[in-house]
Amino acid sequence: MSASLDLTQPLRDAIAEAEELIANAPFIDSEADRIEGYEYLAGRIRMAMQTAFDYDLEQPLFINPTHQFSRQGLDNPDAIYFNAYLREGVEYVVRGRRGTSADLSFQVMGGAYSADSAATSMMAFDERELEIGPDGSFEFTYVAEQGAKTLIVREVFNDWDTEERGTLTIERPDTLGRPRREPTADLLRRQYEIAARSLIGSIQTWFAFPHFFQYKEPVNTLTVPAPTPGGLSSQFSSIGHYGLAEDEAMIVSVPRCDDCTYQAIQIGSDWYVSTDYETHQTSLTKAQAVTDDDGVMRFVISERPPGPDGAPVANWLETTGHRTGPIMLRWQQLTRSLAASDGPSVEIVPVAEVPKHLPGLAALSVEEYAARITARQRAVARRMIS
Repeated sequence: MSASLDLTQPLRDAIAEAEELIANAPFIDSEADRIEGYEYLAGRIRMAMQTAFDYDLEQPLFINPTHQFSRQGLDNPDAIYFNAYLREGVEYVVRGRRGTSADLSFQVMGGAYSADSAATSMMAFDERELEIGPDGSFEFTYVAEQGAKTLIVREVFNDWDTEERGTLTIERPDTLGRPRREPTADLLRRQYEIAARSLIGSIQTWFAFPHFFQYKEPVNTLTVPAPTPGGLSSQFSSIGHYGLAEDEAMIVSVPRCDDCTYQAIQIGSDWYVSTDYETHQTSLTKAQAVTDDDGVMRFVISERPPGPDGAPVANWLETTGHRTGPIMLRWQQLTRSLAASDGPSVEIVPVAEVPKHLPGLAALSVEEYAARITARQRAVARRMIS
């Protein structure tokens, strides 16, 4: 009897290929970038294994492939993502209890994102189209149409301190009560091969993806709000990318919108992922941000604290050593379309002159800013899925 079935060879080869892709990424500008890339690689390996081994078309379940330990696709720090894989023609029952998050949305995707194109959105809606009971419970049935591959659910939080997660399950009525299939060498071989393809494919996809959207725009600009590409229900977004010297700051001014349950801004890295949103402030929702008396939220993106005498301020977004990176603003559960006047304006100024451009800027003490970070850490821990 052979001591080894050598089933992992495709994955080992893919990890070696992925390491070369990461180590030689065209946007690497420093050793810190490369080290960050290796951390990103760990998340890609984790996602590939989860994609290949955690799902079962016969016994479906929701998995969480995108989180702080597995970042991808400029992941939203305010969102919990769930995926379930579908088989055409099969009936699925989705049940849950609505939490108190700002938005709960559902989307059926055909195909998958790739380095050449985005996936096709086949259906999208949010919980406003569900019948929700007094206890928050809901249920709906979906028969996967031709081309349907994935059901994606996003639970998005506007106020991290008060909003609570709900619950969610998916099942196939026709396979209930059956035992799960037994593992075989052939099945495991296919799963390792799927993990290998998924690993390489995801890295190539997210290398290419920002060039479809963010990096088509001039640096240090943001687009007029528009429906988010991909068909996500009731979401508008504004996108761009920044390029700032260490002594420069970007001031982003955007009206607070009360015609949506969720509004936020985030910055990311050239790996097209969120940057550390737990122990740094790299994103803010309208619940977390300070709104000026004129109804405008004014954010400052910079490496150094931009307040008076170099102090931090409430609406500071830390670039955490990244001189360049994507920016995205989102509005969700909108009750109206947005116009250009609802969108952001941008100004680039020296960090030292930010207080002159924003004379009402209030400095925070070191202790006050640390308290904000502590609140972020605790909030992420409360809703963490790993």
